[in-house]
Amino acid sequence: MQVIPAVDVMEGEVVRLVEGDFDKATTYSDDPVDVVRRWCDQGATLVHVVDLDGARHGRSRSDVWQRMAEAGLPIQVGGGIRDVETIRSALEVGVERVVVGTMAVAEPERLAEVADLVDRVVAAVDVREGRARGSGWTDTGRSLNDVLNGLAGNGVGRVLLTGIERDGTMSGPDLDLTSTVIDDGRFAVVASGGVGSLQHLADLSQLGCEAAIVGKALYEHRFTFAEAQAAAGIY
Repeated sequence: MQVIPAVDVMEGEVVRLVEGDFDKATTYSDDPVDVVRRWCDQGATLVHVVDLDGARHGRSRSDVWQRMAEAGLPIQVGGGIRDVETIRSALEVGVERVVVGTMAVAEPERLAEVADLVDRVVAAVDVREGRARGSGWTDTGRSLNDVLNGLAGNGVGRVLLTGIERDGTMSGPDLDLTSTVIDDGRFAVVASGGVGSLQHLADLSQLGCEAAIVGKALYEHRFTFAEAQAAAGIY
């Protein structure tokens, strides 16, 4: 299982939220590019970069990820990417993958417009109380089954699955939710939210996740990136 460090950017700083609450942010750095580079130097083959301002306001700020891509850093980006033009422009400047949330939940049929790039598009399925949310996790969402059917029907084969209640808590991932989507059989699953120990990573690996995103636990030094890789079965 691949371990992907998270770099969440808000107002130019690297932060972590708790349960997606913008008022519960802890700041770790004022240089997102440097943080991404440091994770890569430690062995990360992909870094998850989220433009929190874009997610909140519905419009991605390309400056958040463009400098990283131009520097040759391997990143997948999300946050406020809600149209096909932005997906294409991000991939054209060198972003490896684009994470789409609101569009994936509300209008999955639009992803058929990037069928030629679907291997580089990740659908963010962020779940609270059994419903997949969009719009920076502020809307009422849709049924998880309906969202998964819409994604599969439009050729999407990889989902980034987050249990919102666990995000930023380090209390452990939502294994029941993760198992449900893995057992569906139609998607490669990138798990996110709640990882706080090496055992949590081992649990996700045993479930069959393709990858796991780790944020706060790394920044709070619960374990090193090398230890995370080992727990996930990467040596």
